[in-house]
Amino acid sequence: MSASSNSVALLLSLGLLLGSAAALAAGEQHDGHHAAAPTHQQKAWGIAGEPEQVSRTIEISMNDQMRFSPDQLEVKQGETIRFVHRNDGQVMHEFVLGTQAELQAHAAMMATSPGMQHDSADMAHIAPGQREELIWTFNRAGEFDFACLIPGHYQAGMVGKVRVLAN
Repeated sequence: MSASSNSVALLLSLGLLLGSAAALAAGEQHDGHHAAAPTHQQKAWGIAGEPEQVSRTIEISMNDQMRFSPDQLEVKQGETIRFVHRNDGQVMHEFVLGTQAELQAHAAMMATSPGMQHDSADMAHIAPGQREELIWTFNRAGEFDFACLIPGHYQAGMVGKVRVLAN
C-alpha cells in the first residue's frame, strides 16, 4: 500500500470509529431524545396510556406568546387523558410532561442542543397550525408540570401544572 492509500484507510477507519461512538452515545441517552424510549415506562407522573383506556379528552392550545391554554389541569389518579395539542402559532412548540426538576434539566439540555427530536410517550412536537395527540395515564397522585422546552420558550414562561387528585 502506498502512503496515500494508508492515509485514506486510516481516515476511513477513524471516520467509522467516530461515527460508531457518536451513534452509541446518542443511543445511550434515556431522556427521550434520539433513542426510542420504551412505550410504557413508568415515570413519577404516570405511564403511557392506551386509546381504549381514555377517560376524557383535554384540548390544549399553544401560541407564540409562549402560553398554553389551559395551563392548569386537574385529573383524578387512574384517569387516562387524551391530550389534543393545537399549535396556533407560527413557530414549532412542544408539550412535555414531567416534574419541575426533570423539565428544568431537559430545558438546559435543549438549550445546548436545539432541534433535538423527541420520541417518548410523554412528549409531543407540534408544528405550526398542526394538532398532535398524546395519551397518558396519571396513575400517581401529586403535582406535575408540563412545558415547551424549545430554547427560549420555557424561559419565557411556556409552562403549566397538572394536579392529580388521589382516589
